Amino acid sequence: MTESATHETGVPGWQRRLLPAELVEAVDGRRSARDWVVDVLLVGAAFLIGGLSLDSNWQDHSTLAAIVDIAFGAVVCLSLWVRREHPIGVAVGAIAISSFSAFAGGAALIAIFNVAVRSSRRALLGIVGTALISMAITPLLYPSPGRWVAQFLFGVLLLAVAIGWGLFARARRELVYSLRERAERLESEQRLRVDQAREAERRRIAREMHDVLAHRLSLLSVHAGALEFRPDASPEEVSEAAGVIRSTAQTALEELRTVIGVLRDEGEEGVVQPPQPTLAELPALIDESRAAGMHIRLNMGDARAEQLPAGAGRTAYRVVQEGLTNARKHAPGAAVDVTISTDDDLLLVGVVNKHSVTGPTGAQSGSGAGLVGLAERVSLAGGELEYGADENGDFVLRARIPCSA
Repeated sequence: MTESATHETGVPGWQRRLLPAELVEAVDGRRSARDWVVDVLLVGAAFLIGGLSLDSNWQDHSTLAAIVDIAFGAVVCLSLWVRREHPIGVAVGAIAISSFSAFAGGAALIAIFNVAVRSSRRALLGIVGTALISMAITPLLYPSPGRWVAQFLFGVLLLAVAIGWGLFARARRELVYSLRERAERLESEQRLRVDQAREAERRRIAREMHDVLAHRLSLLSVHAGALEFRPDASPEEVSEAAGVIRSTAQTALEELRTVIGVLRDEGEEGVVQPPQPTLAELPALIDESRAAGMHIRLNMGDARAEQLPAGAGRTAYRVVQEGLTNARKHAPGAAVDVTISTDDDLLLVGVVNKHSVTGPTGAQSGSGAGLVGLAERVSLAGGELEYGADENGDFVLRARIPCSA
């Protein structure tokens, strides 16, 4: 058996050959090695039991009756080969013929056992009723083995053994089916969890890459745009802008290397995670943006970085960083109000871009991926994010972050 087949059935090849084809989902209808052995043995057993039964009442047969008995009994024995596909039909035919053919008696018991294994309760009850009628007729045709009552009771005993054994085999199969379905369900759930974890990891990577690069690259765009639209700038101004561009590009490259390094080493023991920015680094972020020509008013209110959890402060920092990045891209030259305050157990963050003023760099288009990633980040922290234009036409970005985040 190939590796792919082993994966599909979940059972190694050598074990599969020892199981019924139904238990390994043989959708092509082929018998397993175990099925071939069982079928040959059952057909052989049916012939053997039928021969012994015929021998016990041979004196009740004429020559013609013996020929008819053997012929019909042989057909019934051979019909056991298709008992899996047609359990009811084989059982009805075997029981009907066994009422006048002693040679079919063994095959009838096996067919009844097969019905107990594979068919419904209603079908089994019908087969039992038919078998009892057949067992009541047979002693009348062949009285030699003993009195009618003794033959009938012996037949009922054999019927009870066949049915009981069949129901036991059915219970074991249903247990195997349920265990396999449970294993498949668990495997499916595990694959779903893995896919969800991978998707969450992809989103986390996208957020980290955006947070690290978008801010730095927007600063580069502002300074490069200033050089482009001011060809009359003095050499000192050009040199200063070039220095800022070089410094910003170097910082962006270092941050990118840091993120890539963390992603590569993730899961390894002993890897030290780089410190993440919090509210304590917010003034530096504001000064950096002001140096790029932005007009920013910062109001920290009663919020103090040292009094807030690192997680809440980090999320607030990312909200302000994304707000400033969007302001540079979409409203260059516009004033920006940044407000940080607390309300009970919530940290409130607001970034408001005033009416856009046409600047040297022009407005830049964006995909909105930054705000989507930011909303996911705030949601993971247990908070809420709102953004959009207000009644004055200003773009407002507000976040409510639990202080326990």
